[in-house]
Amino acid sequence: MRGLFGALDDAQFALAGRALQIVDWDRTHQYCGACGTATVARNSERSRVCPSCGLVVYPRLAPAVMGLVRRGQELLLARSPRFTKGVYSALAGFVEPGETLEQCLEREVHEEVGIRVCKVRYFASQPWPFPHSLMIAFFADYDSGEIRIDGSEIEDARWFDVENIENLPRLPARISIARRLIDAAIGEMHAS
Repeated sequence: MRGLFGALDDAQFALAGRALQIVDWDRTHQYCGACGTATVARNSERSRVCPSCGLVVYPRLAPAVMGLVRRGQELLLARSPRFTKGVYSALAGFVEPGETLEQCLEREVHEEVGIRVCKVRYFASQPWPFPHSLMIAFFADYDSGEIRIDGSEIEDARWFDVENIENLPRLPARISIARRLIDAAIGEMHAS
């Protein structure tokens, strides 16, 4: 799938991602997680059922949030060691049990770069097959703190002034919600 990223249009990429996730879910749920009996595909819905104990399993999604932090005319962009060389993006992380999306965003930003945020606002969402996720993107405003990178998930983070657009780093591919989030923020900031 990663090889197809940027090579397909949005609709084709979404279809390929959905197919991959469904096939992988079906392959990894051949046996009941409760009693070990072979499961059976149900015809009435996308699920598998255990004929022994009745456990029904559905494809799972791991919700993840992405946050683009704004401070005046600046955007906080970060670089993960997993990214293509030179690419910076918004911060992201998986939602933990018992967390709201907003709490997750606040926690992830603070854990990864030491910044506190406020005024979290929903932007959009995107199915994301790396792995079995739904990426939910937000804008957030800077509240307090100095950049202090965690050193494991993030290797660099900086404030970038959108007034000097030529000084922005290399950004994610346009097919990603990260790029749409960044482009929308730049557009709003230039309009104001």
